[in-house]
Amino acid sequence: MERFLKNVRPLKSTTGEKPGKGSYQCNNCQQVVHLDDQTDRLPPCPRCGETEFWP
Repeated sequence: MERFLKNVRPLKSTTGEKPGKGSYQCNNCQQVVHLDDQTDRLPPCPRCGETEFWP
């Protein structure tokens, strides 16, 4: 079971986290933020300043 959970991402990501390469949608205004690298930190939403995102 542990080997399966190791690859599962949390549903919600927060500004400052490094959730990995991909697209994240703002919890408030649905603006999409794209991260191009595994080491990129999630910024605040450029449209509304929200700090929570969904993959």
